[in-house]
Amino acid sequence: MSLANWKSQNRRVVVTGIGVVSPLGLTLNETWKAALEGKSGAAPITLFDAKDYTTTFACEVKGFSADAYVSPKEQRKMDRFIHLGIVAAMQAWADAGYKGRAEENGMDPNLLGTVMSAGMGGLPIIEDVVNTIRDKGPKRITPFFIPSVIPNMTSGHVSMMLNARGPNQCAVTACASSTHAIGEAAMMISRGDVDYMIAGGSESVICPTGVGGFAAMKALSTRNADPTKASRPFDRDRDGFVVGEGGAALILEEYEHAKKRGARIYGEVTGYANTADAYHMTSPAPEGEGAGRCMALALKHGQIDPTTIGYVNAHGTSTPAGDENESMAVERVFGDHAKKLIVGSTKSMTGHLLGGAGALEAALSLMAMNTGDIPPTINLDNPSEQCRLNYAAHTAVQKKLTGVMSNSFGFGGTNATVAFAKI
Repeated sequence: MSLANWKSQNRRVVVTGIGVVSPLGLTLNETWKAALEGKSGAAPITLFDAKDYTTTFACEVKGFSADAYVSPKEQRKMDRFIHLGIVAAMQAWADAGYKGRAEENGMDPNLLGTVMSAGMGGLPIIEDVVNTIRDKGPKRITPFFIPSVIPNMTSGHVSMMLNARGPNQCAVTACASSTHAIGEAAMMISRGDVDYMIAGGSESVICPTGVGGFAAMKALSTRNADPTKASRPFDRDRDGFVVGEGGAALILEEYEHAKKRGARIYGEVTGYANTADAYHMTSPAPEGEGAGRCMALALKHGQIDPTTIGYVNAHGTSTPAGDENESMAVERVFGDHAKKLIVGSTKSMTGHLLGGAGALEAALSLMAMNTGDIPPTINLDNPSEQCRLNYAAHTAVQKKLTGVMSNSFGFGGTNATVAFAKI
């Protein structure tokens, strides 16, 4: 199925489960509560000694354990991003009302698939192995090194845990990875490949090479004296993003099946698009040309009336170039309706989860649509010159929503947009 004929398909796709592990909480409910309260997950780094680094803080997941789903012995065979992704996926599975493996829920395992993504994969274990080679020699490399590093291994582990024998994929598209995962998974259901998909992503690169690498690019905020004020999307004093970690997953189902089983439905996937800037490896195209084209195509492919969208969860990373360009793109795509939108960035609180960001932000967008509560963009004291929209600065906003949109844009000029509507 091409993107252009999304609406010509008879099969509708809905979200029936959400799982979240984030710097704001270890579950969806904890994360949602903290987001509405405008809490920041930023704090000095504890995962490694960062005192000599340009940036010494990040948004870590505190108190995390995968023990409920993976034995300590098996955990040693996986990098942390896999732990985070598995827990998010299994939370989503339970939230959708499922227990055990596919066949235990009356499913044909061949009709259940997984697309759990990561933008970078296992950087921490790469560091460990390099140190092992240096200190002890190459014969001491763990045999689990390669399977711990590969980004698609979260999909692999989840598929084995649930006996999901349908598509098993991973979108590795930098910061757009898990939005691509959701969109591509929805398309698989829509065109009839499968009936159910587990889609999302995770990331954990708060490690010397991750933090040091982004710092070398001057991509990170250096507001070390006050980490909770560092992520300030759309603010004139923003100086870079705050790296975060975590995972999020959605359970997608064919609508008629979900309705028949009486599932709780968070919303319908109504639009999806992906585009390329074809401009620069790390900088966005001027005026958000590629981002705007992506949003416009998501609306077009889904035959969505732009005025039905009330909230856009922006990519909004707190970088000097990105925020203004995205704001200009929203204005261009939505025209006069842009003035009525709330365009928020939850990265102001969670930091940037990179490959896990899109799934987390899709989850928060769905929660906003279901509750009528829109999380704030914290630290937005003085909007930048080209940031002229309503960003829900500082405090949560109440608004009845029937449609929402979530944006993710990444290095390499990759863009992804997904839209949801109430059923």
